[in-house]
Amino acid sequence: MLRRWPLPVPEAGSKDERGEVFVVAGAAQTPGAAILAAESALRAGAGKLKVATAASVAANVAAAVPESLVVSLDDLPSGGFAVENARTIVGHANAADALVLGPGLLDEGASGSLACDVLADLETPVLLDAAALAGCAADPNVLHRLGGRAVLTPHAGEMARMMGSERDAVEEDPARFARDAARRLRAVVVMKGATTYIAQPDGALFCNVEGDVGLATSGSGDTLAGIIGGLLARGVQPIGAAVWGVYLHAQAGRALSQRIGLGFLAREIPAEIPGLMRWAG
Repeated sequence: MLRRWPLPVPEAGSKDERGEVFVVAGAAQTPGAAILAAESALRAGAGKLKVATAASVAANVAAAVPESLVVSLDDLPSGGFAVENARTIVGHANAADALVLGPGLLDEGASGSLACDVLADLETPVLLDAAALAGCAADPNVLHRLGGRAVLTPHAGEMARMMGSERDAVEEDPARFARDAARRLRAVVVMKGATTYIAQPDGALFCNVEGDVGLATSGSGDTLAGIIGGLLARGVQPIGAAVWGVYLHAQAGRALSQRIGLGFLAREIPAEIPGLMRWAG
């Protein structure tokens, strides 16, 4: 199926033609999330990278991802970014080709408020992850105005909070919740789990069963967010970026499991992506 949805092949030219991704991630307690998402976006083929992260860890992130331009944001002790950062984020995001917002953010209240303010003025495709997803539940209208250019990547607990339900209910019927959330929020929804469901607002549903238990590890979701964000920056439509991203992430897990075994690290996932894209294309 994915071979019928080929990824764009950039022609010889500048890195701008491969797209710019802006990653807003990594609280003071979780700088690794910014690093993992940022590297994954580049490994997915994006040509340019900007990262916005907590001022207290910005220098560390810049050193760990030397390919990036790093923007410092005022952070909160609770693990979120102050809502006053919204204007700065929107300015950089609207100058880029895709925004990844949320990996590693911890404060759902602050992150949800920030996400709502950003989405209200956003013009570029966006991936929302982790605590930034709280903004969707608070005000779905900010997603509606994007006209389907958003991808959401909740796990079961985040989906339960978004939909006002219980985690057990989500785990019993993740496909239904993925479809319901996609319709309600008018966005592509990636319901992460051992089996991952990707739903479109029109009710179409895709299912990936090819992951590996080794992907259930700290930082794995940050790499998935970055992969999808990198594909969005390359100009892939949201549903294509989501389905391709889930597939590449799953296949990277399988390859690492076969080569290393249980216990591979999330930081090892991004390097698998270019070869998988070449093989799948």
